[in-house]
Amino acid sequence: MAVAREADWSGIGWDSWKNLRLIRARLDAGADPNIGGFFHRRPLHAAAECGSPDVVAELAARVDDVDAEHEGRTALWAAVFADRPDNARVLAQAGADPWRPMMNGWSPGRLSLATPTPDLFGDPAGRPGLSDAEVAAVAEARHLIAAVGDSYDDGMGLACVAGIGAAEVVRRLEAVPADAAEVEEIAEDPWSFMDESLGVVGVTDVPGGCVVSQPWGYGPYMPGVTKLLSAGTVCYAMFANPKSGNQGSVTRDGEIVDWDTHPGGGSPCPERPAGEILAEYLYHHNPVAYCCAGAGLRLDDAAPIAGEPDMWVRLPERDYWS
Repeated sequence: MAVAREADWSGIGWDSWKNLRLIRARLDAGADPNIGGFFHRRPLHAAAECGSPDVVAELAARVDDVDAEHEGRTALWAAVFADRPDNARVLAQAGADPWRPMMNGWSPGRLSLATPTPDLFGDPAGRPGLSDAEVAAVAEARHLIAAVGDSYDDGMGLACVAGIGAAEVVRRLEAVPADAAEVEEIAEDPWSFMDESLGVVGVTDVPGGCVVSQPWGYGPYMPGVTKLLSAGTVCYAMFANPKSGNQGSVTRDGEIVDWDTHPGGGSPCPERPAGEILAEYLYHHNPVAYCCAGAGLRLDDAAPIAGEPDMWVRLPERDYWS
């Protein structure tokens, strides 16, 4: 099969960065190794994140600066964040600096200390390490991810609330017990009960607070719900939108402070607090664990998320979106 000879990066997708023959042909035809990559990334950044080591090496040998930054991070940082130690080693061998300051104190080398390969760049003695709180955050993340796993389905809604129990959740929402037969009917065919189903949510006590869940809809994610739940505390909520991916929000003391986020799937900005950047790495591709961690919930298994809740309740009819 002939390899395309376009002199740019048009048509290059996720898997293309694993095809050395294709990438080399593009480069030889005149594609710029420094700009115009994939989804506005530099080519080397895209390859570092989702490509193969031989493609990373090819691009690293052709760029003007192996430590050029995109959105506050180098290609080496992108490789570490994506848990690609193979690509990170290639970049370091090509001259990328693991300890170059960036991302609000998270150099690639310092971030690597929170990964499964903390010795990626050799002995970090004399370099900034992890604080005791950060070491604890890493351990808690591993525990939460192992406990919760991928315990969610498309169409599920979830709210994680810090510091209050199920009884207080019910009081704040002015909810009443849901009819068991109605819940069973909704669970069997939620699409036939769209108007009724969004008002029925599960409530479960967990260490550190409470989980409000809905297997079939975005009810717990609605602003009117999270504002009530978050009075004097914080609520991390998400909706696993089957059309557009996970949507998240953070609500503190009745005010939405972060909306339409992508929990467990975003690329952190360098202006974010250092703790949030670490959390974005630790819970990458783990949205439920991310929400639990944000609210300080300490689950030992996925039952409060995927199992039967402590109680099913019905929300009163009101406008939950204004």
